[in-house]
Amino acid sequence: MRWLKGVILAVILVAVLLIGILFAVNNREAVPLNLIWVELPAASLSVWLLASLACGVLLGMVAMSGVYLRLRTLLTRAQRHNQQQRKEIDRLRIQELKELP
Repeated sequence: MRWLKGVILAVILVAVLLIGILFAVNNREAVPLNLIWVELPAASLSVWLLASLACGVLLGMVAMSGVYLRLRTLLTRAQRHNQQQRKEIDRLRIQELKELP
C-alpha cells in the first residue's frame, strides 16, 4: 500500500511539473510590473506569477507560524499535565496497595 501512495505521488508530481513547464513556455512575453511605488523591470509573465506564488506561500507560512507556536505550547502544557496526572494515579495506586491487609 505504501508503494502505491509513492507511485500516485510521483504521477501527480510529474503532472504538476509538466503543467508548470508548459505554463512557462507559453508565457514568454516580457511584462514590466508596476507596483504603485516602484516599477520592476520587464520579465516573463510566468516569472512574475511564480514569484507571486512563492511570496504568497512564504507570507502564509509566516502568518500561520503564530497559530502553530500557540498550539504547540498548548500541546506541551497538556502533555506535562497528563504526565503529572499519571504520576498522581500511580502514587495513589501504590498507597492503596500499602493499605491493604
